[in-house]
Amino acid sequence: MPSDSVLRIVWIYPDLLSTYGDQGNVLVLEQRAQRRGIETETIHVRSSDPVPESGDIYLIGGGEDRPQILAAQRLRKDGGLHRAIAGGAAMLAVCAGYQIMGSTFGGEEGQPVDGIGLLDIASTRGPARAVGELVAEVDAALNLPTLTGFENHMGVTSLGPGVRPLSRTVKGIGNGNGYEGCYAGHVVGTYLHGPALARNPALADLLLSWRVGQLAPLDDSRYEALRQERLATVLAAE
Repeated sequence: MPSDSVLRIVWIYPDLLSTYGDQGNVLVLEQRAQRRGIETETIHVRSSDPVPESGDIYLIGGGEDRPQILAAQRLRKDGGLHRAIAGGAAMLAVCAGYQIMGSTFGGEEGQPVDGIGLLDIASTRGPARAVGELVAEVDAALNLPTLTGFENHMGVTSLGPGVRPLSRTVKGIGNGNGYEGCYAGHVVGTYLHGPALARNPALADLLLSWRVGQLAPLDDSRYEALRQERLATVLAAE
C-alpha cells in the first residue's frame, strides 16, 4: 500500500496520446480502487509538464505519428517515468504508448524513431493496418482471464529476452508474431483499446494489486456475464 494510503494514478500526456477512449483506463482504476475504500488521486501530466516520480500507477495511451514522436522525445528528455518505474511503480502503456516504451518504433514514413528503452521491444511499421476485434489468452503466470479489445495500428512489435509476451492471440494481429503485448516487472504494454481496462477489469485489478497488495473481491457477476457473451460473439464472427 502507498505509504500515505493514497493511490496516485498518473495519466501521461493526454494532450498528445489519448485515442479510442483511453481516459477510460484512468476512470476504471479510480472506480475499482474507490469501491474497495482506497482513496485515489489522479494527476494529468500534459506534455509541457514534468512527469512526477511519486505516482503508483502510470498510464499512457495511443495517438497519431507526430504526437507519438513528440511524446517519445519529451519522455526521453524528462526521465521521470524511468525513475518512477525503477522505484516500483506500475504502468499500463497502450498502442502508440506501448511502442514508445521500446528501443525504436516506426515514424511517419516508416523511419526508425528512438523510443525510451523502458521495455525490451522494438517496433516497425507493418505491411497493412491491423484493425478489428482482438482476443488473446494471457500468460498463465498472471492468472488473468481471456483479454478482449479493439486494435487499430500499423505496428509490428518484436520482443527481446527482457520481456514476456502478455498473451497469445486467438483472434486479431497484436504484435504480429502470434502474441499480443508484453510485460516486464510491473510494466504492461498492449495494443488493446476499448478502453482496455473497461473491457478487462481483471487487468485493472492486477495493476492495483501490484501497488496495494491483496484486493477485496468485487461482485462483477453481471459484468462477467456480459463479457462472456461479447467474447462468444466475437469468436463466432468470421
